[in-house]
Amino acid sequence: MTGEAVSLETARAAVERIAGGVRRTPVLEAKALRDPPSPGQLFLKLECLQVTGSFKPRGALNKALGLDAPGGLTTASGGNHGLGVAYAASVLGVPATVFLPASTPEAKARKLRGWGAAVRVAGSVFDEANEAALAHAEAEGAVYVHPFADPAVVAGQATVGLELFDDVPDADTVLAAVGGGGLIAGIATVLKALKPSIRVIGVEPVGAPTLHDSLKAGKLVTLERIGTEAGTLAPLRSAPLNLELIAAGVDRIVLVDDEAMRQTARWLWFEAGVAAELSGAAALAALTAGAYRPDPDERVVAVVCGAGSDGLG
Repeated sequence: MTGEAVSLETARAAVERIAGGVRRTPVLEAKALRDPPSPGQLFLKLECLQVTGSFKPRGALNKALGLDAPGGLTTASGGNHGLGVAYAASVLGVPATVFLPASTPEAKARKLRGWGAAVRVAGSVFDEANEAALAHAEAEGAVYVHPFADPAVVAGQATVGLELFDDVPDADTVLAAVGGGGLIAGIATVLKALKPSIRVIGVEPVGAPTLHDSLKAGKLVTLERIGTEAGTLAPLRSAPLNLELIAAGVDRIVLVDDEAMRQTARWLWFEAGVAAELSGAAALAALTAGAYRPDPDERVVAVVCGAGSDGLG
């Protein structure tokens, strides 16, 4: 079973490996939501304050620190994972080449260049950019770092769950956004090992229900099209590792539309001064849109996974 390579033990080892290279991000208690009904307590895990602006350096650095990569690192990304790989490459002192789909905002490309990465645009969706990154790795001798289907990457993302459990051990439910599934697979693996009764709820865009549909079908499915502006949550297909871990540890996946994410990003800015991109607001949008309705006394943690301003327009 591929998922056996990700565990509480590998996540704890990742904490030690990446210590000093990433931030321990804070948990903020938020005020009650007005409508729909709010949980008894609401907490925000602010991974938008992580170095580069998302949780992605955790997994990228955990992977990269175990590599000998004189030819540099390469990957494909909607933006955030590419930033994580660029950051990891800067720590190692090697070059990074990041392939982006054409839909990636120019602001992400500028930020990648600021971290020293070479940026190449290939295809219209992540999956096409990923094919180009794999070809580049083979041709140039660079080490390819997968954004979600790598046990070392997932174990790195799982460190979010370890921190979250330390800070809110009596949480009843954790909400996390789902793209390829690396973040929620890692979080669910460690939280279910530490507290089997905790609920882990994934949140995907209506326009990119990759893992929602895969769980429903009982197998990996490939979407025919992407219909969301949340490009960091929009692969056409996930991977066996992620589906296995999510099927084992995630209670369910709910869907939210782009407008719900946008309204929630505005609420985060108004309530807490937190600038979240659409994907960063997705987890909390499950509450604001009523896709997940907590009990009156439920203690809920929502992971704000990415910073940005696209949700504030």
